[in-house]
Amino acid sequence: MSQIPEFPDLIRLLDERTEAFRAAISAAPDLGAPVPTCPEWTLFDLARHVGEGRRRWAATVAAGPAGAPPDSSVWESEAPRERAALLSWLAGSQRLLADALREAGPDLGCWTWWEVSASPQTAGAVARHQLQEMAVHTYDAQLTAGAAEPLPGEVALDGVDEFLATCCAGPYRWPYQPVAVDYQATEGRTWRLTLAADGVRVVEPDETPAGAALRATASELVLALYGRIPLAELKIDGDAGVFDLLLAWDPEE
Repeated sequence: MSQIPEFPDLIRLLDERTEAFRAAISAAPDLGAPVPTCPEWTLFDLARHVGEGRRRWAATVAAGPAGAPPDSSVWESEAPRERAALLSWLAGSQRLLADALREAGPDLGCWTWWEVSASPQTAGAVARHQLQEMAVHTYDAQLTAGAAEPLPGEVALDGVDEFLATCCAGPYRWPYQPVAVDYQATEGRTWRLTLAADGVRVVEPDETPAGAALRATASELVLALYGRIPLAELKIDGDAGVFDLLLAWDPEE
């Protein structure tokens, strides 16, 4: 299993990915360019989504334990169309989130959309998930600008574990044949997900072979989990159809 970065490191990495995102926005020839990995969005749409997301989660963390997210009137801010102003707005959005996280600390409860997953409903879990959101959207922006880079190793290695815990594991009913799948990073780490009718869990791998295994760099695994690169580009052992079922599966249904 990966070691979760310390809370201050999560905030530091969030700041770093935000700067990389802003650099991609700054370097792009046209803010109206379509984003290949988000086909309904232009680069400006992506920037607006990212900035609004930082502000929304800043307000959510600041509100503390709650049964619902804060009303949009608390965090709404119009994204400027002019590039320099947009870059400044993005930096301000991240400052709001970083300040809210530092003020809250990692253990403060807050609303999250992952009510019953294996991730807790805390500011620390928000920081961890927002780092992955920021990292993937930075890849989106870099790809649009023509200079996509792999996710940083420290971010990507935690990203596999974070995605499985937040988006997969929980008391959900797996409606297909029970199976164990492995995600194997070429950096030397493996995560095992077991799927059954009585729940989905991240467990320590053992000597028992998994029903299917996906092998790639940690960055490629995260990008595949978020649908940014096709599974066909990665090495798959065993029943490849299991991963197709996983991508199409909605745990809440």
